[in-house]
Amino acid sequence: MSHGVRQNPITQSAVEQPAPVAVSAGVEQAMAVAMRGCDELLVAQEFINKLVRSEKTQKPLRIKLGLDPTAPDLHLGHTVVLNKLRQLQDLGHTVIFLIGDFTALIGDPTGRNATRPPLSTEEIKANAETYFKQAALVLDADKTEIRYNSEWCDPLGARGMIQLAARYTVARMLERDDFTKRYKGGVPISVHEFLYPLVQGYDSVALEADLELGGTDQKFNLLMGRELQREYGQEPQCILTMPLLVGLDGVEKMSKSKGNYVGISERPSEIFGKLMSISDVLMWNYFELLSSRPMTQIAALKAEVEAGRNPRDIKVDLAVEIVARFHGDAAAHRAVEDFEARVKQGAIPDDIAEITCTATGTDGLGLVAVLKQAGLVPSSSEGIRNIEQGGVRVDGQRIEDRQCMLSPGVYVVQVGKRKFSRVTIK
Repeated sequence: MSHGVRQNPITQSAVEQPAPVAVSAGVEQAMAVAMRGCDELLVAQEFINKLVRSEKTQKPLRIKLGLDPTAPDLHLGHTVVLNKLRQLQDLGHTVIFLIGDFTALIGDPTGRNATRPPLSTEEIKANAETYFKQAALVLDADKTEIRYNSEWCDPLGARGMIQLAARYTVARMLERDDFTKRYKGGVPISVHEFLYPLVQGYDSVALEADLELGGTDQKFNLLMGRELQREYGQEPQCILTMPLLVGLDGVEKMSKSKGNYVGISERPSEIFGKLMSISDVLMWNYFELLSSRPMTQIAALKAEVEAGRNPRDIKVDLAVEIVARFHGDAAAHRAVEDFEARVKQGAIPDDIAEITCTATGTDGLGLVAVLKQAGLVPSSSEGIRNIEQGGVRVDGQRIEDRQCMLSPGVYVVQVGKRKFSRVTIK
């Protein structure tokens, strides 16, 4: 693939604000779709101009999303940007699902306070095999361009990588927040970590991207794409950042390491139960970022709740939609029936107490310890007695094994008919 030569590059300081252009109803609709739930669109007027040109020429925009295969499974947090990609895909634009098999070898330093160990080639290959299969549950697979950045990064070689590194300064690299904190704190920064944003930016050059999507934590890397496209004589891409989905605990971003996630390949009943455990306030954020319902419908649902409708009913609708997306309508209906059957055995109160526990080992935390830490029993012996007598339920299922271990995750733990606690195990 030829990327051209550097021709009259425009520096960041010399960027001119694009002039407004007349827009059609179609472009207005496209902007409304792009802006739904997004954190930031840079530069909005540039993107409008791209949409206007696309409409006139009937040439779809090239919209890129890159994900490193750092884990074998995707969770709902990953689908926030996938949902946005699908919305833009439905408008007729070309979406590129980029698997960062090369960048995963470097290791993304984003949000890290220490050097992140890179994955092995074997780990990357194994994870990449499942990535698009899962992403295709959100995207239209037949209309998605799947690429791997090793296609153009491997051929660069040592000489090409040095030439790429020459296009950015250390001073600019240290403007990145996590690098700045580590540098000032005397925490080591390996030279290879500087290569990560450079290579991610070079991906945009190779793909000639018009728009790149990412989480708010990826803004520095996305801006790098704009810079390098200018360096290579291309029109700079716009960038659209999406908020990081808050996890089930309602506090931190959704993450497997924090145990507050919903995996899209989990059992339907597991997904449904986890979604029913989120707070009534967080539910609306999930609707905006995860649901395919129009915002007008979501606003109408909010009005119904404010008028007195039970928010639990609305939450069921959300959970059904999400489960159906990944497992089908039949599985979603079975999940509802299973959940309702468990609720009838012991209704979960709206003001359920919440607690966070720390796993004591790789297997998680023992149920007896959870009961005591959550204040559901006064002592371990009382916890054991309740378990053996069948008085303890986890997510509605009776547990009678005193040796039961709960792995990291979020659970509704019940003792008797009236004692409940939503427990997050990290």
